[in-house]
Amino acid sequence: MKKLLFLSIALLSLASCSSDDETAIEIPTVGATLQPAVGGPNQPNQVYLDLSSTESKSVNREAWDFGFSSGTDFRVIINGSVKMAVKKLETSDITLTQQIDANVGVGAGTTASSNGFVDNPTGVLAGAGAGIGTAIAEISATDADNKVYLVNLGFKVSTAAAAVGSVNVDGDARGWKKVRILRSGTGYKIQYADLASAVFTEKVITKDADFNFTFFSLATGNPVAVEPQKTKWDLNFTTFTNYLPGATEVTYGYADFITTNAKGGTKAYQVLTTADVTYAGFTKANVVEPNFTASVTDQRIIGANWRSGGGPGTLPSIRTDRFYVVKDAAGNYYKVKFLSLTNDAGLRGNPVLEYAILL
Repeated sequence: MKKLLFLSIALLSLASCSSDDETAIEIPTVGATLQPAVGGPNQPNQVYLDLSSTESKSVNREAWDFGFSSGTDFRVIINGSVKMAVKKLETSDITLTQQIDANVGVGAGTTASSNGFVDNPTGVLAGAGAGIGTAIAEISATDADNKVYLVNLGFKVSTAAAAVGSVNVDGDARGWKKVRILRSGTGYKIQYADLASAVFTEKVITKDADFNFTFFSLATGNPVAVEPQKTKWDLNFTTFTNYLPGATEVTYGYADFITTNAKGGTKAYQVLTTADVTYAGFTKANVVEPNFTASVTDQRIIGANWRSGGGPGTLPSIRTDRFYVVKDAAGNYYKVKFLSLTNDAGLRGNPVLEYAILL
């Protein structure tokens, strides 16, 4: 668990003079600024931030394809940061040749969320599959029930320059695979192959209770370290496959997106500022505990709500009329506000935030 030494502001100033061997973690009480290393307008990195330690971890978003849940259920997520999509097939025989289905993808106006090709963006895993919870159905203990999935691997990270104020996150297509996942004791077994191949690769993946997921890369054929331990991060800066509401709800790729570690116990809610409610004046006494309820089952409370995406003749910008209250798994409260979306040259993917612990 996260360890915090709760001290008054006066004691915090004396922490370095302590005579015992315990090292205090000094959490900002009046504000500290952080610059998550998202990587600019191509946004190549997913960045995991731990508010209690001010530590962050940056991972290239192409590094993984599937995340295997460490929970008591058997759930598998796909990498929405590169716009992966999957379709359940009628067969459980992975040796059969499969064909590309151009409808299996992510895109506004083309792919209805009801098709179930992507994970539910709330982050809730439970459900029947096909986007009710995960896009991949819960892995059955009966092997014959586990079907083959047609997998659109999405897009590589773009290396092309983006215009000032814009993003360019999608590079070349990463191609297609067919995948079947089974249980293996208390863990998983993944089988995967090219669409026309009768020969497949098989790997066993174990659960690790210290993490939300064990992540796996088809490119390397091995597990890969992505998220920190589930009690050691709170916010994830990432590109993200979301649902875009409208007459027909469709899947849509967002840049500059932030999720909370709901599975690890992080909670959050948004506060709109008024003459009486300001970031500077907000204290622990102002926290409204029921406001955290929505974030227990939705990781998108911050999402893209902290910024405006801009439009014709208008550059993107942060929304200065709001900030966020975050409660970590150890029960510590923080206030978080965003200072910028771009760097001095106007390039996106350079967020800056300020936060402080609430005492």
